Amino acid sequence: MAEIKNLKKTAERILKAIKNKERIILYGDADLDGVAAVIILKETIKNLNGEISELYFPDREMEGYGISETGLTHLKNFTPALLVALDCGIGNFKEVKMAKNLGFEVLIIDHHEVLDKLPEAEIIVDPKQKGDKYPFKELATVGIAFKLSELLLKKKLTENIKQNFLELVALATIADMMPRSQDNKIMIEQGLVSLENSWRPGIRAIFEEKAFNHYSNLNQKVSKMISILNVRDVENNFPASFRLLTSPDLEESKKIISRLIEKSEIRKQKIEEITGEIEERITKGAHSIIFEGNSTWDFTLISSVASIICQRYQKPTFIYKILKDESQGTVRVPAGIDSVALMKKCSKYLLTYGGHPLASGFRIKNENLEKFKTCLIENL
Repeated sequence: MAEIKNLKKTAERILKAIKNKERIILYGDADLDGVAAVIILKETIKNLNGEISELYFPDREMEGYGISETGLTHLKNFTPALLVALDCGIGNFKEVKMAKNLGFEVLIIDHHEVLDKLPEAEIIVDPKQKGDKYPFKELATVGIAFKLSELLLKKKLTENIKQNFLELVALATIADMMPRSQDNKIMIEQGLVSLENSWRPGIRAIFEEKAFNHYSNLNQKVSKMISILNVRDVENNFPASFRLLTSPDLEESKKIISRLIEKSEIRKQKIEEITGEIEERITKGAHSIIFEGNSTWDFTLISSVASIICQRYQKPTFIYKILKDESQGTVRVPAGIDSVALMKKCSKYLLTYGGHPLASGFRIKNENLEKFKTCLIENL
């Protein structure tokens, strides 16, 4: 069977870095897919007696999606280093160039749609890139990271380590709403088998939560678990999902969880408020798309809002938070529409964009918002 393009090359490069004691930096998206991929690679490298010099998760609201100038400025003191971007990077042309100029060697491991060209990274792993003969194109980044760990660890991949990684693969693949078919179906099924008896204190602590007694089946529990892990709560630049899934202590994990559950209730309320506000606006104008923004909306909630609105109205939905000069947006579209291809037609108005056909994001200068909206309507 064909292999994922450049996966073997990536494994060889990481092994060389471990052997030569080079600095390795893992730069992951802060969603569950990015976080779980970072954990798998971090623990794999540790099992090979390698060291990670730094981990970095960008703040999407402040830095936008993917590799950012802010992130690179924060990390530049570590150069020369191997910078491994996980679940981001495929659309960061300018930032990858900047990283190279700073002295980083960039490896990209991503699963998002490839735009017109590829960034100038040393190695790129993305099943959607040209020349990739791997038959299954819908892996989450965590699934790619797992396959990379198999190549890196070889015989050191014990049944316990494998099972523990597959739990993360299952959670993050479901959270990223990837199709549950082929490779994903196998990995999800294998990962869910041991989830309730996980050796990770963070996962065990979630199952011990009183709230989980109401749920009779595992799918409901997993869904609730993902909603808890998706709550935004950053400490020392680490998302709550990372802190919880790497926590060595059951009691510490329980403290994190009770805070997240509390935040989760507030989050639910705020999502309902924003959704209501948008629905009031929608009734006033009947366009073929829904295109709404506000400076007061919490950026971490707009993806959930966009999903609800898109589902209810079955229209391409663009929801954005207005910042000082720019806006950060999230996109959800009904089946049959490719949001990335649609934005590509209007990309002259965008600073960055990318993601999946049904769920994506963009960054835009505020002066171009109306032009972008008009262009989208014309090209739909």
